[in-house]
Amino acid sequence: MRIAMMKKSIMKNSINTSLKNLITAVATTAVLLICGSLQAAEKLTIGITLQPYYSYVKAVVGDKAEVLPLVDEGFNPHNYQPQPNDLRRLKQMDVIVVNGIGHDDFALKVIKAANRDDLIVIEANKDVPLLPAIGQSVGDGAVNPHTFVGLSTTIQKVYTIATELSKIDPDNARTYRKNARKYATEFRKMKRQAMLTLGDLDTSGMLVATTHNAYGYILQEFGVDVAAVIEPAHGVEPSASQLQETIEKIRASKIDVLFYELNMPSRYVETIEAATGVQLYRFSHMTHGAYEESKVAVEMKSNLDTLVEAMKFAAKHSLADTVVTAPSTTHHASINKQQGS
Repeated sequence: MRIAMMKKSIMKNSINTSLKNLITAVATTAVLLICGSLQAAEKLTIGITLQPYYSYVKAVVGDKAEVLPLVDEGFNPHNYQPQPNDLRRLKQMDVIVVNGIGHDDFALKVIKAANRDDLIVIEANKDVPLLPAIGQSVGDGAVNPHTFVGLSTTIQKVYTIATELSKIDPDNARTYRKNARKYATEFRKMKRQAMLTLGDLDTSGMLVATTHNAYGYILQEFGVDVAAVIEPAHGVEPSASQLQETIEKIRASKIDVLFYELNMPSRYVETIEAATGVQLYRFSHMTHGAYEESKVAVEMKSNLDTLVEAMKFAAKHSLADTVVTAPSTTHHASINKQQGS
């Protein structure tokens, strides 16, 4: 009898212990789920206006925040008109990162229309040394808004974004700064590799033209000056007289290279090539296509490869011109020297 009662007591205690363990496990799971939900709810939603800024912000925040484009991919920033969906997306954002000096003016209109006084706006270019805009239809005091095409300007903007986000979200500040340094290092390595590839190449006589005012930031980092800008304004094709004037300038200046935009076909570019013999090279603006974290790094590397190729061509072309125009005695001496080496 006593043994039976002991067994019954043991079973009861065992059941109670199991029940307590089950309740504890359920409670722990519930707490974890609630904490996880709260953490997810507390994540910042960061808006961006252009594809490069998706890459920048995503690289900085990683999984610590949500990155939300204001506009669907495939739009043209130069003629885009705000849509109802833009306002709906804007309402989801805690903060938005803007170029702020042109190229995303449509976003500033949306922000104004939304009456979001609580929305934090990060101006990525606020600490970037800006170049003046170039073009026949450019107003006084206008700046070149294409800072996303440059390496040093990209690095500066990434640090600005990380700094400003750290103020808004101090709990993740360390992660943001660490990620910004890692991302910046990637671009520094790219530039260093391009410089090493160029080595002692003499490009002092290199003269280039561009279809429009976009590539100054990357070109200045390699000591390349723009001698002519063809479009009177971005996306505006030159008139017949402006085109003829450009052709004459390219001929007179002996411009070697014409850079034009990868994603915007320009009918007049082939006309200039045929009339002048100038060598054509394409750059990406990084403001077309999908929003991708890797976009800027991939397309910046492609632009650098293109620039190195163009600089090598210009150096070779300049050397050939020197040989052709030199006096015959010098020419023969040069040939004899090469044969003797």
